[in-house]
Amino acid sequence: MFSKACEYAIKAAIYVAKQSLHKELVNVKQVAASVDAPVAFTAKILQRMNREHILESSRGKMGGFVFDEEKQKSTTIYDIVILFDGPGVFTECGLGLRRCSAVNPCPVHEDFKVVRDKLQVMTQKFSFYDLAVRTENGLAWLR
Repeated sequence: MFSKACEYAIKAAIYVAKQSLHKELVNVKQVAASVDAPVAFTAKILQRMNREHILESSRGKMGGFVFDEEKQKSTTIYDIVILFDGPGVFTECGLGLRRCSAVNPCPVHEDFKVVRDKLQVMTQKFSFYDLAVRTENGLAWLR
């Protein structure tokens, strides 16, 4: 449902959020290893989240990425999906038809609309702080 970049970004954000609970900065290699993603691809994802002020970064030997506490509590999966995949996953036709609408529905329009709407609600429900706490407490995993 999400692009590979979006999936990696969500997992990377959860990992960074978990480490941020302990005020720990993480480098690109650590994030890439934790989410089983290529290092160069992970670097681009983290840089994009930094440019969009989702993550903070610092350079140097002791540098890395971290969530600001306020951002960690206010940023949701929805924000990452919009950044990497755009709003189409929540609005477009399940069969990819351009003219699909309530007036001109595709064969799966009504059922897919329910799925899209539930997906949007779910992605807006949890902050990265919530997701970090779940993984920290062993209630969820990234691998």
